[in-house]
Amino acid sequence: MMPTHAAAQTSAARSASRSTPRSAQTSAQAIVKGARITGSARTDLAADLKKRYEKGESIRALAAATGRSYGFVHRLLVDDNVALRRRGGATRGKRKG
Repeated sequence: MMPTHAAAQTSAARSASRSTPRSAQTSAQAIVKGARITGSARTDLAADLKKRYEKGESIRALAAATGRSYGFVHRLLVDDNVALRRRGGATRGKRKG
C-alpha cells in the first residue's frame, strides 16, 4: 500500500530537517522558496549568512541550506562587504626543500 500524499510530504520534511544543520533550518524555514526578500528580512538574512560564512561555511552550503542560488548568496555577501575567501585547492608553485 502506497503512503498518502500528506504522509509523503511529512516524511520528506522530516528527512530534510535531519540533514540540514539546526542553524540553517531557522533561516531556510523562514524563507519561502522563490519569494522576494527585501527590507529588514534581507538585512537579517545577510547578517546571518555573513556570520555563518565567516565561521567557515561555504557559499554553496549556505545556498543549499537556505534554498537560494549560489549567485543570490554571493550577492548578499558582497553587498554586505564580506571579505570572500579565495578558492581552495592545491597551488602549482615551486616546491620548497
